[in-house]
This record gives sequence, C-alpha cells and structure tokens, in this order.
Amino acid sequence: MTYLISINLPYMLLEIITAFIIGGLLLGLQRKVIARIQGRPGPPIIQHLLHTFKFYIKELSIPRTSSMPLYVAIVMALDGLWVLALIIGPILHGPLGIVILCYAIHKVSEHGIGLASGSPYTKMGSCRAVLSATAEMPLIAVMALVYFKTHTLIISDIINYQLIHGSLVLQLPLCALAVFILLISKAPYSPFGIVWGKDIVSGYKTEHFGVIRGVLMMGEILGYFVLLWCFLTLFFGGVISTPLDYIIGMTIITILLGFICALTPMVAPYHSVMIQWIFAVLALANAVLV
Repeated sequence: MTYLISINLPYMLLEIITAFIIGGLLLGLQRKVIARIQGRPGPPIIQHLLHTFKFYIKELSIPRTSSMPLYVAIVMALDGLWVLALIIGPILHGPLGIVILCYAIHKVSEHGIGLASGSPYTKMGSCRAVLSATAEMPLIAVMALVYFKTHTLIISDIINYQLIHGSLVLQLPLCALAVFILLISKAPYSPFGIVWGKDIVSGYKTEHFGVIRGVLMMGEILGYFVLLWCFLTLFFGGVISTPLDYIIGMTIITILLGFICALTPMVAPYHSVMIQWIFAVLALANAVLV
C-alpha cells in the first residue's frame, strides 16, 4: 500500500485533465488517419475533443422509455470507473488487478447503458456488449499473466522488473499481441466493434443526448488513454519511462490502429468472439510455457 503515500489531489486533477486532452487528440488523430487512407481530407485532429464538448451545450433529451435514475447514474458510474482506473494505474502505479476490475465493471456498465434507455437499438447494442465481454475479458485478463514472469501485480514493481530484466514484450510476445487485439477492439471503427455497429445505429449509445452523451464520450476518451498506457507500461516498461516516450508510443499505436480500422471490415459478432479467444488462448500458453 506504499503507493497511497504519493496521493496529491491537485496533481491528480491535472493528470486527469491531461489524460483527457491527450486521449481526445489521439482519437482525433485516428480519425484523421482513417480519412487519409480513404482518400478524404478528414477532420482536424482536435475534432474529437470539439465533438465531445459540443454535446455539453446541446439540449438534454431523456427518452420516455428510459429507466430513471439508471439512465443517468450508469453513465456517471462509467466515467467514475475510468477515473479510478486512471488514478490507480498511470498516476499511482498501484495494483493492476484494480485496473482489470474497472474494465470488467465497465463491460457490465455498457450492458446497463443499453438497457436503461428502452430503445430496441440500444437493447441490441446491450446484448452485443455482453457478447463482446466474453471475448474482451480473457484479453484484459492476459494483463494479469505478467505475474508468471514478475511475481507481482503492482504496476511499479512490474516497471522495476523490466528495468532489470528487459521489456516483457520480448519474453511474453503473444501476451502483448493479445492485449494489442484488445486495443483494436476498443478503438473507434474497429473490426471488432460490434457494440457500435452501424447496423444498430450507434449501439448502446443511440438514445443518449446532450450532456449525458458528452459525459459518456469523456469516459471513452479516458478509457482509451488508460488502455494505451497499460499496454506500453506492461510490455515496454524497460524502454519507455518519460512522458514524451509515452506520447510517442501512444501516437505510433494510434496510427497503426487507424490503418487497421480503415483497411479491415467489421467482422460478424460470433467471429469477433472466436478470433479474440484464439489470441487469448495463445497468450495463456505463452505465459505458462515460457
């Protein structure tokens, strides 16, 4: 529990704001990359941040079919989960297990958000959120497999292990690949993004408007930043240490994700689960046998 000694509330607030800005710019960069590949000029890189702020000044409309207060409370809880994951992970370098738990509850929240509005489109997105959870949970659990090499799940200790023994990407390459597949599944316009498929409009987010939609998007931005940070820290901790290193690493990964999302069509829901499970099983074999 020594990581709790470093708690500094003003510093935490600054870190959260910084993570939000960087995450929003990265998602804007991904949209720009996708547009360029498709032969379009694309929006400016700050577009995703502007898009998020836009909802804060739009009229708030709550569907009559929604279940209050769950319609609002679940969205707020989703944001709180990612703020907690941001504090425990990038800020305090605390237990990795809490970050994984936040992700697990986040998948439950996606299901609840879809059900709370009462729309058939959001309910379909909610059902797909459950289906995607069966694929994504094994992938996020792969992060815990670093215990086989480091014998700890405290992020600061994992970083120290890599400084001495080298980056884990060289020792557990299939585990790193599995977590990268998870990053693909959480990126916008992903081939595994079955919960946001255009065939169900905007998935579980379809009936969320105004401030509620803005808060929901803010949580998605923080979640994207946390997942990128965890990937770089867990598998490249031996070579990445400064904030500039993280920004460069996140930018490279985002550009790569943009290429993948632009060139790969969305797969069917059950195929998405099957593909992600294959990588999760390979990662487990890599962690146990190496």
